[in-house]
Amino acid sequence: MNDPSEIAMTQELEMPAKVEGLDAALQNEAVDDFLETGIATLQTMPGDVALMFQQPETYAQLGLIAVAALVSIPLALLFKRLLAAAWSQRFAPVKTLAAGLALIASSLVLYLVLSISVDLSSSLLGQAWLVKIAQGLALAWLLLTSIRRFIEQGFVRALLLWTLVPMAVLYAFNILPAVQAVLAGWSVSVGNITLSLLGVIRATIFGAFFYWLGNRSNVVGQKAIREQANLDVGTRELLAKLFEIVLFSVLFILLLQIAGINLTALTVFGGALGVGLGFGLQQIASNFISGMIILFDRSITVGDHIELDDGTFGILREIKLRYAVIETYEGKEVMVPNETFVTSAFTNWSHTDDKQRYDFTFSVSYDTDLNKLFPIVRDVVASHPQVISGDDVPVEELPDAEIDEFGDSGIVVLVEFWMHGIDDGRNRVDADLKLMIWQALKDHGFSMPFPQREVRLLNSGPDA
Repeated sequence: MNDPSEIAMTQELEMPAKVEGLDAALQNEAVDDFLETGIATLQTMPGDVALMFQQPETYAQLGLIAVAALVSIPLALLFKRLLAAAWSQRFAPVKTLAAGLALIASSLVLYLVLSISVDLSSSLLGQAWLVKIAQGLALAWLLLTSIRRFIEQGFVRALLLWTLVPMAVLYAFNILPAVQAVLAGWSVSVGNITLSLLGVIRATIFGAFFYWLGNRSNVVGQKAIREQANLDVGTRELLAKLFEIVLFSVLFILLLQIAGINLTALTVFGGALGVGLGFGLQQIASNFISGMIILFDRSITVGDHIELDDGTFGILREIKLRYAVIETYEGKEVMVPNETFVTSAFTNWSHTDDKQRYDFTFSVSYDTDLNKLFPIVRDVVASHPQVISGDDVPVEELPDAEIDEFGDSGIVVLVEFWMHGIDDGRNRVDADLKLMIWQALKDHGFSMPFPQREVRLLNSGPDA
């Protein structure tokens, strides 16, 4: 049997559903009729509600809702146990998804059970209006808990809370289609593009949601890609950037489709954008394309030690679409445009091999026995754990000490050594070696010279 509330709501929906396609005058008339119908419905609602609660089907639906609520409790506990097993997975997205679902398990299971109850009520009782209201309210609660749990950005969170949750409540009482019909009637056309108030609201809601989804998915996806140990660093960075580009491109296209904008209507806009890129935005386009080039040719990868022509020296920490981040040895982060690595010369200290040769000098007095000094210096340098030494090392890579030049005050000794990595501000190997050599010179009786000057006074008399 047909429920009186459903008949009233059906009558309420008949007129607004025809709003789309009318001219402005008819649209205003449709809105007025919709408001009058709503007022009439509110005036007759008390009698309809009393009639509803005189029917046994209404109490049967209440009992079905209570059973669904009771059944959802053990199902939610079982669902959480299944999710706990997924936390042990090593794949990061699986762990993240399982942890997120566990936080909303109760509201999610309740909504799913009520969705099944709607079909049961329709087949057994011939009506399900009350169960549908409970299902809609469960959906509102699910959205409320999900937004509060997962969305941290203040603007996005507030926007979704004040739009999706009220929409779910309207859906619960079967009012949402009528509201959508009225909002769709308020539209404006610009050429081949038609924008309605409903489309603007829909685009705003989904735009905020896609912004949050894109950022979260990008972080999780890039983390999962960078954790793949079977791929080299360059391949991981390339795949991570391609994932970011594809992800946001797909979300942008979906947003345009949801907003009701025909992609073919954007041809003129795309041509104008191309001209803008050619003139005003050519630097941005150049950096974007340069970023793709350096990712494909792998001239630099994250973790490389980079030295630019202007003296900037540090570790490459990140390659973005427009710039690269170099962390200097003083802890500063320098943003370098990607075009720099394509059009300018730079030094990659660890491109193919992390072995580097370093040298420094010190002086000893002219009466030093160099035949005794050099073996001591070589042994001291070789004893450092980061210096390459040993019987299996080629002779040209072993620590060496030799005469560099004869100075004014003493003999200048040149020390050469090879090591893995960079002798930088955080890894001062040469400073350790100088201290070790100074201690060895003291222990073996060698002395370091200091400048000595002989002063003669000419034409000096008794007064001088």
